Amino acid sequence: MSSLPPLAEIQASSSSSDSPLAVALSILFEHSPILVSRLEPQLHEIFHKTPSSLNSYEGLVDLSLAEILKWDIPAQSEFISGHPRIGESSNLSKLSAKEQGAQGLKPTPPEVLKRLEHLNTAYEVKYPGLRYITFVNGRSRAAIAEEMEDVLGWEHSLEPNEASLSIIQPLEKTSEEWLSELKRAVEDVGKIAKSRLNSLGVV
Repeated sequence: MSSLPPLAEIQASSSSSDSPLAVALSILFEHSPILVSRLEPQLHEIFHKTPSSLNSYEGLVDLSLAEILKWDIPAQSEFISGHPRIGESSNLSKLSAKEQGAQGLKPTPPEVLKRLEHLNTAYEVKYPGLRYITFVNGRSRAAIAEEMEDVLGWEHSLEPNEASLSIIQPLEKTSEEWLSELKRAVEDVGKIAKSRLNSLGVV
């Protein structure tokens, strides 16, 4: 499992796509181009002007979220898309695999994985430009499937393709419900990042 670079290294380094800060952000938030192109230089500028603003990794997560929530909506949406979909089994970081239970002793039943595949698609039809993000916090993928069904307003089921995608009315990206879901997703990414600090033994 990857380890986080020391805070002193982050403070002393220059801004770049492979700086210690970029490495830390990719571990905590999952790698995505916008972390490197936008968040990394923004945070470096803050740390350069106010060195005391970098005093803990938990503080780094909080500051990162504060900056991300200032971004325009397309940028926040791109940030969210850096996280893997619930139920994905390939191209997962070790931390994501652990969080989703993909490495557990008891594998996720195939019918649950098929259900999650359909639910992810349904969610992305209803909330165009978003990806379903949730703080798993040790819950099973079956429990997350039920949570996704609740968000979609669907009955709980293990039928792979129930209900039909054709019944979904996509939300406008300016709607209160869509914006609320975006904000919740960003905040849950923060919860995931702080949970990762505990997994990595960082206090």
